Amino acid sequence: MTPWLTVVGIGEDGFKGLGKNARRALLAASRIIGGQRQLDLLPVCIRGERELWPSPFSLAPVLEQRSAAVCVLASGDPMFYGVGASLARHVPSAEMLILPAPSSCSLAAARLGWPLQEVVTLSLVARPLAALNAQLFSGVRLLLLSNDRHSPAAVAALLRERGFGGSRLTVLEHLGGDAERRLESTANDWNDPAIADLNVIAIECLADAQAPRLSRLAGLPDSAFQHDGQLTKRDVRAITLARLAPIPGELLWDVGGGCGSIGIEWMRAHPSCRAIAIEADAGRQALIEHNRDALGVPGLQLVRGRAPQALAGLERPDAIFIGGGVTREGVFETCWEQLKPGGRLVANAVTLQSEVTLMHWRERHGGELTRIHVAQAQPLGEFDTWRQALPITLLDLVKPLDA
Repeated sequence: MTPWLTVVGIGEDGFKGLGKNARRALLAASRIIGGQRQLDLLPVCIRGERELWPSPFSLAPVLEQRSAAVCVLASGDPMFYGVGASLARHVPSAEMLILPAPSSCSLAAARLGWPLQEVVTLSLVARPLAALNAQLFSGVRLLLLSNDRHSPAAVAALLRERGFGGSRLTVLEHLGGDAERRLESTANDWNDPAIADLNVIAIECLADAQAPRLSRLAGLPDSAFQHDGQLTKRDVRAITLARLAPIPGELLWDVGGGCGSIGIEWMRAHPSCRAIAIEADAGRQALIEHNRDALGVPGLQLVRGRAPQALAGLERPDAIFIGGGVTREGVFETCWEQLKPGGRLVANAVTLQSEVTLMHWRERHGGELTRIHVAQAQPLGEFDTWRQALPITLLDLVKPLDA
């Protein structure tokens, strides 16, 4: 099959920087679709009809009029946070030819001498800045695609707030063009100079002495979360998440989300992990919203309501944690029915009544019951003794593949 669609990556150096195949595709195109800045880079010898993307953005101009010799212009590499990735979800690869230019992150790494495979890349284009919080570790190098000219100042402020004010910032604008420029400072000293909208932020992370150390492994300190006491404590949380076993791309239901700790740590396990927290209490809903941003997973979805009614219509999950409402009628039944075959269900119980519920479910569906006892050394007069937390009973079930 001859591709009817060609996606051409174009850099700041414009038409002159394109390879032979990209130039030929543009010269032969009957329709060329792109942003105003990209279309303005084309010389007058390009005769194809030029069309701007609609606002709000939509792929409809491409997908609704499939015909020969259509070109789409994209900045840099179309498959790196670009329109090529969006088109690839709708157009078979045999019908589309991608001709990339170097991405802005590739150019930035080249200018800085950073091995690209050792750098964490993140896009801030129409995405929450809070996602940066999950990437802040001393010694890590980050490349951020800015949303606009205000992004460097916002990033510097976030770094200062999170205890990374000593981090080194390099802002590179108009990469690959005649107006290319770089500005360097620490986050503490960033004075918000005039910046072009097209810029990349490079960060060499350096934590201040007082910055918290927050591992990616399950079991963050309880102090990392704002909570009202409705919190799966650190040691139990680590065991619970080990049983839930996050796998890239999977979806978790956190039923009775509390302050959101289980869903948040699930999503911190891998950037593609997703979670939905179901919580009925308005105060705890606010805690979930705060904690998900502070810990770098603003994509955690909050469903305001009480299970099982609030579960209706949600995407079927790969794993479910029931941290509240174990004894409520219909919660277990609905969760088990909606769980994907092969999925994991973990439920924790503190009261005798909820423990009995777990035992009944184990009798019906199998699984593993575990009793968790955690004690901490605390002062007793002039000495220390063990203070036992309430024991937790944990049920771990795997839904059969033929269920």
